[in-house]
Amino acid sequence: MPELPEVETIVRALVPRLEGQTVLEGRYFPSRIFRGCFPPELAGGRVAGVRRYGKFIVVELDRGVLAIHLGMTGKLLFDVPLNRHTRAVWRFRDISLSLEDIRQFGRVLWAESLPEPVAALGPDPLEIGRAALVRRATPYRTTVKGLLLNQNFLRGLGNIYVDELLFRARIHPAQRTESLPEAAWAKLWREMSALLKEAIRAGGSSISDYVNTAGERGSFQLQHQVYARTGQPCYRCGTAIERIALVQRGTHFCPRCQRS
Repeated sequence: MPELPEVETIVRALVPRLEGQTVLEGRYFPSRIFRGCFPPELAGGRVAGVRRYGKFIVVELDRGVLAIHLGMTGKLLFDVPLNRHTRAVWRFRDISLSLEDIRQFGRVLWAESLPEPVAALGPDPLEIGRAALVRRATPYRTTVKGLLLNQNFLRGLGNIYVDELLFRARIHPAQRTESLPEAAWAKLWREMSALLKEAIRAGGSSISDYVNTAGERGSFQLQHQVYARTGQPCYRCGTAIERIALVQRGTHFCPRCQRS
């Protein structure tokens, strides 16, 4: 599933090509991603802005807001022909933008302003301050991995980057949040920003389906330290990377560098 770096990569490609454009046509095809409610046709609408909000791509028009979540297999691609996986296509003066989703686990929302399920998400990991992070974490009693995956706590992190972040911060994924010292939170906060910025510069991680708007794969998966490296030696200490199930997610960590 595309996470913050992948969605940010897509948004940065959309901004220069869509902002200021007028929609000439919008077409939608039956799909679960619309949850039974299609957006309006949008012809004549002007794109005022495009931004990332967590894992959502938010397109602000002069008549409302379109929020797109790519789910596991969603793709936004410029200038490609229609095919059986096309769920929506928007045409502009000299370009078209298609939304493809093979497994239909994505989501498309429409509202006059930022859709409520999107607006309710927590702060952005690249914008929150260290003190605010600690303050928000204080009421929780859960595992640190479970908390970081909670989109109401922080918006945009997913399984890949939480595993990588906890390795960098030397925190065991099953560590309880209430027992995590403030120094560990401070290190986690510093590493979080560095990790996400590095991943964005690399165009995100392409594990299976993710590609950018030109159909190109990201390269940050080549820099993964623990994710999907079960049984392979830790780059830091040589210990075999382990995988456990935690909060119903496959969780990768080094048992030596991230002691419980």
